[in-house]
Amino acid sequence: MFDRITFDPEIMGGRACIRGMRIPVSVIVGQIAHGANFEEILEGYPDLEREDIRQAIEYAA
Repeated sequence: MFDRITFDPEIMGGRACIRGMRIPVSVIVGQIAHGANFEEILEGYPDLEREDIRQAIEYAA
């Protein structure tokens, strides 16, 4: 179901991250909570894809 959310003890201490990158789900969700839209997040994190953001939101819910 969450094929883009990964957990690896060697990356960010095992926190939920996006596709094994050092981008925690909590950072993405926090940006959404503070009013950022998808375009702003993608601009700040060019390695992300729209589906990464969608899954981060779904995972947090």
